[in-house]
Amino acid sequence: MTYLQDISMITIAFVFGGMVFFSFVMAPLIFIKLEGQIAAHFIRQVFPVYYIVMAISCFAISLLTFSIHLYVSLATLILALIFIWLRFYLVPTVNKYRDLQKEGDNDAGKKFDFLHRLSVIINFIQIVTIATVFFVVLYTK
Repeated sequence: MTYLQDISMITIAFVFGGMVFFSFVMAPLIFIKLEGQIAAHFIRQVFPVYYIVMAISCFAISLLTFSIHLYVSLATLILALIFIWLRFYLVPTVNKYRDLQKEGDNDAGKKFDFLHRLSVIINFIQIVTIATVFFVVLYTK
């Protein structure tokens, strides 16, 4: 394994671990342990940071793997761009519809539910993608 592969693997493992930990431990724990309004406020503060850290990390992986495996580089570049889209478009939109839902707007509630489900599906696909990237880089000679 080359030096670039080593650094790539560490960064990929960081992204995978961060995504799994945040999705399956941190986010649920926030809503279990904190009161509803505090949990909602806290998660709104944490998600933007999470998405930016993951985007920067995926951009780094894309650069690190460019000379090793072009498809991995492109896949992680796409992941990074999706994280940016999530951070700057989807999260504010979800928050807007959630706020409108709390004010009694039933249509906004339906939009919130759809967009929230979409974000969960995207996150799952991103986790599967980064896991696949890990094994591709691991077995690239």
